[in-house]
Amino acid sequence: MPATSAPRRAFAVTAALLLLALTGCGYGSRAKEKDTVGIAAGARKTDGLDSVRIGYFGNLTHGTALVGNRKGFFQKELGATEARYAVFNAGPSEIEALNSGSLDIGWIGPSPAINGYVKSRGKNLRIIGGSASGGVKLVVNPDRVKSLEDVEGKRIATPQLGNTQDVAFLNWASEQGWTVDPQSGRGDVTVVRSDNKVTPDAFAAGSVDGAWVPEPTASKLVAEGGKVLLDEASLWPGEEFVITNIVVRQEFLEKHPKAVEAVLRASVETNRWINAHPEKARAAANEQLAADSGKGLPADVLEPAWKSIRFTDDPLAATLRTQAEHAVAVGLLDRPDLNGVYDLTLLDKVRAAEGAPAFDDAGLGVG
Repeated sequence: MPATSAPRRAFAVTAALLLLALTGCGYGSRAKEKDTVGIAAGARKTDGLDSVRIGYFGNLTHGTALVGNRKGFFQKELGATEARYAVFNAGPSEIEALNSGSLDIGWIGPSPAINGYVKSRGKNLRIIGGSASGGVKLVVNPDRVKSLEDVEGKRIATPQLGNTQDVAFLNWASEQGWTVDPQSGRGDVTVVRSDNKVTPDAFAAGSVDGAWVPEPTASKLVAEGGKVLLDEASLWPGEEFVITNIVVRQEFLEKHPKAVEAVLRASVETNRWINAHPEKARAAANEQLAADSGKGLPADVLEPAWKSIRFTDDPLAATLRTQAEHAVAVGLLDRPDLNGVYDLTLLDKVRAAEGAPAFDDAGLGVG
């Protein structure tokens, strides 16, 4: 197959159906726009823009965006340009919003970023920075699954066909010597694609034996009596792997680099504040989750979930390349051409102003 080939037909059709369902209700049933922190008096517009539209998920792995929204870091850096926020339920809906021009910048997982880049033949989005690492676990019913070997023959939930955790679990299962059809999920292990909001109920009802899921879903399962059998971080060198990237529409990047730089500067400032004030940051993220969804997380879920995520500006580009290789290996993606998927120019500029070195783009940068 040519290097620029798109994901396999069945996978593309599934993704298209998901997009159709989600876009029919406005890019996800919980998509909202809001301005948490007001514009300061006397502030000036950035790049002459009235607003910058920023997207993220209501997940703790998107904590940079949650905290940056809640504490006003984005609004501060954008001046009189309004930071407008949209909350998404799934990667395909956020990619569609970027493709349609209704979103400018977004926080998103590696698999949707890869698929979005490949499907547009490298013409629509760029990854411009990192945000978070870790925060993914295999949680099981300890009465049914007592060891990693016991996973064989069981029903394991992942959030969505072809999403980041689905690819990771299929790759791990393959490394155990088990065969699973990537489309149907049937095989030596049964993969049940289940929305993260539904998985805790399915787990409590016994319809799945475990789940390979991000936070806070993993900690919700533990609160339901589950046991962490495997932390995905343990499978990666240095226990680091990208779980959340920052992406931008290429057209927006070309026309409004000052606005993109302002958002990146705010992201760096937010991550610095998160790492310096972990308890306050955790509370701020939960406050924003409550504002977005109407309900925050209880302490027995919030605290362990937050501890398992590392917030970093490093895009961890080498791990994204590996994740793409995993998707190819399990049969969910034809070998992609990812050259140019990264443009870290503005992030490196922000870091250089602070005397910090540039990040590695694993040879996948522009130019």
